[in-house]
Formats: sequence, structure tokens, C-alpha cells
Amino acid sequence: PMMPGLTMFPALMALDPPTATPFLPGIGIDPEALPLARPRDVLQLGDGDEITLEAGLVRRRIRGRDHVMYGFNGQYPGPLLHVPEAATVTIHFTNSIAWPTTIHWHGLRLDNASDGVPGITQDPVEPGETFRYEVHFKDPGLYWYHPHHREDVLKDLGLYGNMLVESLHPDYYGPADREEFLMVDDFLMAGGDPMPFGEERSTHAFMGRFGDLMLVNGEPDYELDVTAGEVVRLYLTNVSNTRTFNLSFVGASDAGGGDGGSSGGAGSRGTGSARMKVVGTDIGAFEREDWIESIVLSPAERYIVHVRFDEPGDLALVNRVQGIDHLGGAFFPETDTLGTVHVAPATGGTSEAAPAFDTLRTNVHAAREIALYRDHFDDPVDHELTFTLEATGIPFIVDRLMRFDSAYFHPVEWSGTMPMMNWNSTSQEVRWIIREPATGRENMDIAWDFEVGDVVKIRLHNERRSFHAMQHPFHIHGQRFLVLARNGVPNENLAWKDTVLLPTGTTTDILLEITNPGSWMAHCHISEHLESGMRMLFEVGEAGSG
Repeated sequence: PMMPGLTMFPALMALDPPTATPFLPGIGIDPEALPLARPRDVLQLGDGDEITLEAGLVRRRIRGRDHVMYGFNGQYPGPLLHVPEAATVTIHFTNSIAWPTTIHWHGLRLDNASDGVPGITQDPVEPGETFRYEVHFKDPGLYWYHPHHREDVLKDLGLYGNMLVESLHPDYYGPADREEFLMVDDFLMAGGDPMPFGEERSTHAFMGRFGDLMLVNGEPDYELDVTAGEVVRLYLTNVSNTRTFNLSFVGASDAGGGDGGSSGGAGSRGTGSARMKVVGTDIGAFEREDWIESIVLSPAERYIVHVRFDEPGDLALVNRVQGIDHLGGAFFPETDTLGTVHVAPATGGTSEAAPAFDTLRTNVHAAREIALYRDHFDDPVDHELTFTLEATGIPFIVDRLMRFDSAYFHPVEWSGTMPMMNWNSTSQEVRWIIREPATGRENMDIAWDFEVGDVVKIRLHNERRSFHAMQHPFHIHGQRFLVLARNGVPNENLAWKDTVLLPTGTTTDILLEITNPGSWMAHCHISEHLESGMRMLFEVGEAGSG
């Protein structure tokens, strides 16, 4: 679907479909014959527990119409796993869909054999088969699980769920009256039906599959009821294929872009009655809490924020970004409404968390742990990677327009303003590249070897002048890292991460702690970029093995 008001060349309408067979699940199945997907369960787990996860077909109702999609245990999203730090849980996974698949336990420093990467740590789980995962929850933090085989299809159709690992330290994130889990997503519709995926290969390979329907926990019109004065801890996870969100709360009358859809209208920023601070991210707490007006969340990233809703009324949860009319050479404000928070008047009780909310506290547990690595912050760079792409065999008009488009860019491509060119591109024509400048090696030919105990400084440069430069959320499996600096400017508030957003034209330095032996993948977490080659491996041996 085209966004209204954007410049469009007529020749683009004559493009052939992508070089991939269209795919949607459940062809020939009446959706009414399937169970309606249920809201997720919360599974309170302890060390030594065993559970079962099954990937299967479910019925999803979107805008009044039923569609066949996927879910774990008949739920959408999948069950929320609530686990104490240092626990190990056995998970028996059964694959009841028609695709081979695996489960990747995103962000966990678990045993390599259970990382869920097909062809590296295990064979894909074929339809009808079962696989046993031993999942160790080493660190406090917010995590999620999803397929690692054709995740551009399987994850987007509903195979994902959250994991919360509770710290051994009481009150780790500070006081809150209650907590909510929000998995933010978008989904691409074509009229009243889902836009088909590519069966043999990914479509939307240039920019990733931007959706036109905004979702929170699988629902297009998320609603949350709170009481004035409450402090709510929000656990935020971006499960979209490609969209980077910029989330905030505004007065509902100022939101624009209703019905979970996308709007080009600016709207005026309402003062609202919510105050927000960020307290944690992927693998635990920040050194210090910070006040924020909005939170930028790239695919696969997680953030923990505390929000105090001060006054009764309605607030909209919005994604407010800047779009680009590439062909018209213009930037424009864009607002998506994901849901509404209904703030009821206080009923006489007082919030236990409110008194502490006005103070920005230091998390002593996070700060002490990070301080152990400060002697490495000024180390020389050990490894460097650049991020770029190549495209071959694309239509002439797309080639010309893509090259013209490079005159107008934003460090983050927030929305899909070139849908025809993007849809037409597949992983057969587009190759996204991680390149090691020191050797010239690319993607899976890069050969890094580390030992447990190494601390490695890595410089990540996202090239500006490539065929269609774009941001990349870069994810490293099985380890954790600190984001030290961007464009030479030191990061003054650190936290452990497994995914970092690399805006176009920027250079980011990270400090990678090597603790976990095995063969590990690192890749862009735009699903279509991953499927188009943007991935590499590194080997970790035991200490002294080299």
C-alpha cells in the first residue's frame, strides 16, 4: 500500500511481482475450523521445571475478518516465561506447522547447543518433530524467543513470546505499582488480507517488510486501564521485521493516525499527563535512571520504562517519527497510534511507588558490575566491521530511482515510503553485507576466534554511501556487550546489551565480553536483511584453548 501524498513514478506500477512464490499459511483451511488465538499465559517457572511449547496454526481476527496465522500453544503472543535469575528450564518444543523451524532464546547466555540456530547449533525441527532445549537464565533482564529459520515469515505470523528474568536483588529496577508487557509490532495487509510472503526467499529485501497495521501484543487497538498517580513499569519489546519505533504518550486528541494504522498528519504534541523514565534495557538495568520524552526501539531491542500517569483522562501510545518522500525530496511528520491508556481518578489510596518516582536513582548493582570493565574503555580497537549492500538483476527503473534516492536520507528509515520497489526486491537480487575491512572477508567468510575471558573492542561502521543505505539493529548471540561511544562521543550511561541500533552513516564502538564457548552468530535483526546474507559467525573456545 502507498502512503497518501507521496511522489510516485507511474513506471513503478508496471513492475513484475517478486521472483518468489506467494505464501500464506493454511491455504484450503477454513479459519473457522481453527481455535481463536488466546491471549498469552504467564508461566511462573523455577529451576528444574519442564514445559512444552508447540508451534501451530491459530485463527486471528483482524479488523473483523478471520485469518490463519501461527502461535505458540494456541496463544498470540506466546506464553510469557517468568523465571528467577540463574534458573535452568527444560523446554520441549513440538513443530506442528508446515515449515521446518527452531526456537532462538534471544539475548540469553545459555549453552550453545540450545541457541536454536539451524545449521550451526542444531538441525531444523521438521514438521511433526520435537526438540529438547535446556534454557539457562544467567542474567536478569527482558528477553524474547522466536524462530531462527525464515523468521521473516514465521515470526511475523505470530511465533514470538517474552521472557522475564527476575534479579536476585530485590527492587532491582526500583519501585512500581504494577507492570505490563508490551510487544510492539506491525503487520502488512493488502486490502483486507495479509500480504503474501515469499516461499522460496524473502521479499522486501531492500528495506524489510514494513507493515501498515500497528500491533501491541498482537492487537491493533491496545487498551490499558490505570489509576491516576500510579507508577507502571512497562516492559517493551520490538518484534517487528524492520520498523524502528519512537514511542511516547500524548493526549488522545493530539495523537492522529487512529485504528492502529499509519497517518501522515503531524498533530500537535499534547502535554499529556504522563512522565516517563528509562530504567533498563536488554540485559538488565542502566547505571542510572534517565528522564525521557520518548523511547527509540529498534527490532529485537527491549527497554524497561517507568511511567507515572498523573491526571485522569485518556492518553494515546503513539509512534511519532519523520518520514521521507525520497522522490519528492521532502521530509514529513508521521504518527501512528498503537493504543490508548485510560487513566481513572484516584480512589483514595496512595501509590507506594510515587514518592520514589521523582528521584533518579543509581542502580548500584549495575554500576558496580560495569565498573569492572572501565579499564578497557580506552583500549585500541581489536576488530572493525562495515555494513553495506549489493544489488544485481533488479529492474532498471528501480536501479535508477534507488541511486537517486541516496540524495535524501535519514539516519533511521522510520517507515516504508517506497513500497513498490521494496516489495519487488528479494534475497535473490539483494545481498546485505557485513564486511571486515582488515581482510576483505564478508558475512559467513569472516573468521573470528576468541577465548572465554577475552574482552574485545569492536568498531561498527554503517556506510552512508551505499546503494540504499539503511540502519541496522545488530545482534550478537550468546554474549553481552556495552555500547561505549557513537561517532566518538562517549556513552555516559551504560547497560549490558545484546542488540544495538546502528543508524546510517554512524560509527559505534562496543565492548564485547566473551564468557560463553561455542559457535555463535551475529547478524542484522531486520529479518529480510538476515535472510539476504547479513550474518557472520565467531568461535569461542575455553580459556587457554588457543
